[in-house]
Amino acid sequence: MKLSEGVEAAIHCATLLAQLEERRTMPASALAEYHGLSPSYLLKHLKTLAAAGILESVPGPHGGYRLALSPDAITLLDVVLAIEGPKPAFRCAEIRQRGPGALEPRAYTRPCGINAAMLRAEQAYRAELRKTRLSDVIANYQAGADPRALAFGCAFVERHQRP
Repeated sequence: MKLSEGVEAAIHCATLLAQLEERRTMPASALAEYHGLSPSYLLKHLKTLAAAGILESVPGPHGGYRLALSPDAITLLDVVLAIEGPKPAFRCAEIRQRGPGALEPRAYTRPCGINAAMLRAEQAYRAELRKTRLSDVIANYQAGADPRALAFGCAFVERHQRP
């Protein structure tokens, strides 16, 4: 399974926005700069996160984005579903019912075993993402990150947050 780069960008942006002081925002252009991404590409994902209720978009000269919820209330699954949508990664097309050896549809009374296995794997993957909160990701990063990276991130947030 391959998730889009938008998922990675969305999680990274959410972790950076979690560092803002209360009621402050950060412009999309600063988020794009920090992560080395195209502003137009990132803006699409930020709008999606805002529509999902993960981020809040604040208009005006001091506007930008901020978390709409506490980092404890946002799971990685919330972000993945906002960006990728709710459909499972594997979608069974019932190809077992095609080709020269295919039988009539009523011969396939049992669910496809491949589909069942893939759906079990999807459930396990989603359960793990559901357990992992944004605050967990931040705490793990802060515990093991190079102090220079932490200092740079803090200074960047301080310079770019808006009242």
